[in-house]
Amino acid sequence: MKTIYIAAISMMLMTSCDNELDQVPLVDLESNNLESFAGVLNAAYYYHTGAVTPQAVMGEFRADNLTFEFDDEPPYPDFHTFNSDLGGLAISEIFFRPFYRDLYKSILSANTVIDKSDSATEVAEAKFLRALSYSKLVMVFGDVPVILTPQPDVSVIPDVDLTRQPATEVYNNVIIPDLQSAIEGLDNSGVATGRASKIAAQGILGKVYMYRGDFAQAAIELEAVINEAEAAGVTLEADFANVVIDESSEILFSTKISGSIPNSSTGTAFVGWFQGKDTKADQDNVTLSLLEAFDASSAAGGGTDLRKALSLSTDPEKPRIGGKYSADQFDQDFIELRLSDVILMYAEALNENGAPAEEVLDLLDPIRTRAGLTALDDTVLSSQTDVRQAILDERRLELAFEGHRWFDLVRTGTADDAMGQTINSNYYVFPIPPSEVLASDGVITQNEGY
Repeated sequence: MKTIYIAAISMMLMTSCDNELDQVPLVDLESNNLESFAGVLNAAYYYHTGAVTPQAVMGEFRADNLTFEFDDEPPYPDFHTFNSDLGGLAISEIFFRPFYRDLYKSILSANTVIDKSDSATEVAEAKFLRALSYSKLVMVFGDVPVILTPQPDVSVIPDVDLTRQPATEVYNNVIIPDLQSAIEGLDNSGVATGRASKIAAQGILGKVYMYRGDFAQAAIELEAVINEAEAAGVTLEADFANVVIDESSEILFSTKISGSIPNSSTGTAFVGWFQGKDTKADQDNVTLSLLEAFDASSAAGGGTDLRKALSLSTDPEKPRIGGKYSADQFDQDFIELRLSDVILMYAEALNENGAPAEEVLDLLDPIRTRAGLTALDDTVLSSQTDVRQAILDERRLELAFEGHRWFDLVRTGTADDAMGQTINSNYYVFPIPPSEVLASDGVITQNEGY
């Protein structure tokens, strides 16, 4: 529910020192005097609103779905220019700073709840949000600083070790244990109220294992989500047009956005980017590659892919995002995880684990039927390689403009093929905001190539 943040609005005044990691909700500075931590927990939810637009833009405009222009500067994919000129620095600060900053604000709020709340449910929710925050940070930046303790006194924050920790250790020591703890501490009542739930934590954990390349563990968690979904009130929407609406039965967890509550970051909302309402993303920003992918989907599988008309304008001269999102870009929630995403990941995990093509492709049938397509033929797509590509293609169209594409390409090692060029692996991750590197006096280091 969008009212999740109302209790947190009075907490949005921030106290800051030299580094964005120093910024915590004012109430955190006096947390020893608090008797209720519901407001601090709401703040941990709220801060994700500042990260969704950068995440969506990174996931789509960096990849082969959408194009990006920044005045006379190089196109968005040319990340090697980011720290070499003023335009590059501006892009880094516009997109990566709010993402980095607000996720750490969420982490600091979650730390306070985890350390001080007497409510097991609040602690479990806070662990879910902390894990979600760190999983996004690692996905985007690779190695990151880890802070797992509350910071009650602003004067001691500069003493926190801000050295970037290896991504593998962040996964193993923070993200996975936090999600496992959240699964143990949550039920599924949060699905209906827009809060963290057991099934959402299982789904995020399954996705984490997919990023880790641990397909056996991923399959276990993702299968559990699919098996428990109906009882939790989560079902595939019969109409693809309804999959992104706030009341969709398909959503496992989303970051709630409301036009009546200020976003934790400024600028064009993610829906506005996709609708061409930003000067850096005009109506002609949809790639020919994506248009052709929708057409190929219809040609290859039989039927007509209904997702094209709902995701894009039918005018080939000015393609843009159409009916898939709310007309009010400031009142559209950002989907963190929905059921079809889980089903496609589960199919991928089974394929990587050596399951027969027929078993894997059958999982795609409900998604394809809803899209107006026929089932894929396992006698034609019989090899593991063929099935792998079919699932990746399905993900591209099913989840278009939901912020997944670039991260899927990196995760599956297919970025070069999709982008039609050899991409230095340095650019699989994004630049740490230069302001953070400078403010930490070099303790926070920059990623290679930037």
